[in-house]
Amino acid sequence: MARPIRTFLDSGVLIAAYKGSPSIEVPANNILDDPNRVFLGSPFVRHEASPKALYSRQLDEYRFYQKYFRRAAFCDDLKSILSYAGKESAKSGVGAIRYAAAICKESLDADEFITSERPGASPLVARTEISLSFKSRSRKASMERPCCWAFATRRA
Repeated sequence: MARPIRTFLDSGVLIAAYKGSPSIEVPANNILDDPNRVFLGSPFVRHEASPKALYSRQLDEYRFYQKYFRRAAFCDDLKSILSYAGKESAKSGVGAIRYAAAICKESLDADEFITSERPGASPLVARTEISLSFKSRSRKASMERPCCWAFATRRA
């Protein structure tokens, strides 16, 4: 049996899996249902997804996120993460919380970072030395508006 893919999802993928349009929800859920994945998480992703569902009294949505977070391995050294993120943010101008997610992904040795953001939307792509591959509904859709992009971490 092959080693499971260590996968870090951003909050946009989780939100799309729960309440995206069918063309977005299905591919996002296919990622979540893949038995050959180990999911990785951070308190930052958890706090982007979960509180809004509670505020809106969307308990089924909240339970959906909690089910995911219970099965994910977490990066929890907040003091170190925020210290490093603040230093990187001061050098680049990118928000520290944006760096925090990338730092968690790296510290958990993720094979893949899957995001709902468009390629090139974040300078973190260059910083984390990741290469792009598409996950979408079809080849045509991948050039228009795929559900999410998978960034595979380069291995030395």
